[in-house]
Amino acid sequence: MPAKPSAPPAARLHPRNRHQGRYDFAALIAAFPGLAAHVGKNAFGDESVDFADPAAVRALNRALLKLFYDVDGWDIPAGYLCPPIPGRADYIHALADLLARGHKTGIPRGAGIRALDIGTGANAVYPLIGHAEYGWSFVGTDVDDEALRNAQAILAANPEMAAHVELRRQTSPQSIFRHVLAADECFDLTLCNPPFHASQAEADAASRRKWQNLGKDGGKRSPKLNFGGQNRELWCAGGEEAFVCRMVEESAALAERVYWFTSLVSKSASLAAIQRALRQAGAHSLTVPMAQGQKQSRLVAWTFMDRQRQNDWRQRRWQPPAVRLAEG
Repeated sequence: MPAKPSAPPAARLHPRNRHQGRYDFAALIAAFPGLAAHVGKNAFGDESVDFADPAAVRALNRALLKLFYDVDGWDIPAGYLCPPIPGRADYIHALADLLARGHKTGIPRGAGIRALDIGTGANAVYPLIGHAEYGWSFVGTDVDDEALRNAQAILAANPEMAAHVELRRQTSPQSIFRHVLAADECFDLTLCNPPFHASQAEADAASRRKWQNLGKDGGKRSPKLNFGGQNRELWCAGGEEAFVCRMVEESAALAERVYWFTSLVSKSASLAAIQRALRQAGAHSLTVPMAQGQKQSRLVAWTFMDRQRQNDWRQRRWQPPAVRLAEG
């Protein structure tokens, strides 16, 4: 497949990320003609879209997902989180590297690798990209019925992917792993992009800063801007720090059933409490720097397995034909 550049070089994306360079709008419009109505010249005379326009951002995402991952019919309801695709792809590639650690035959691929996406949202982007890139199977969970209905509609438009992605309703808003895993169910990895604000006011202030950075005047409105997001997608009591610490606490009960737990952490200030919780839980952890859009982020990963138990897991689960092993 010829290279199809798409994202600005400043993002410093993962080497396997397909979204290197500038957006190729001719190729994107060919993939999704509806994008054409949103493309124009920016202040520098380059082709672009208005990133303050939610409709333009959704159209760009539809084109990116179709062109690079052959996803049909992607869309989200108004006001739901519209994720930046290059950054989301980076998380998937970082997870692939994580699975390959200590594994001599490279990145494990195929439907035998099972991933649990906490808070899959209306967009279901992580399962879509993860299956397209590595063939993994996913279980996506969410507390929002409308989000799950929309995610299911996207899967229905993509039957091959739908065969490898299961959606589950989390019935307890205060729980993360509890109530959604079957007895003795195992996963090779979990992933999560937690709500990182601690309050509605904090989320609104951050949205206004983004609006102003885009050269717009958000005024005193409660801004549901470009990439949007429902309240539960953007904030929770205690913010990402409290959410991930709760995740760590719950994960200890699954020590023998999950190979790697992971979460994005947006704020460096959140790390101290999270790392303290990991030490208290007796987990082995690492932090991987990442670029999420135009900001710096990081992936925190932890496991309760020592090297011997990790090796036993790989020998037991990562064998053909369920898993295909290939160099990255």
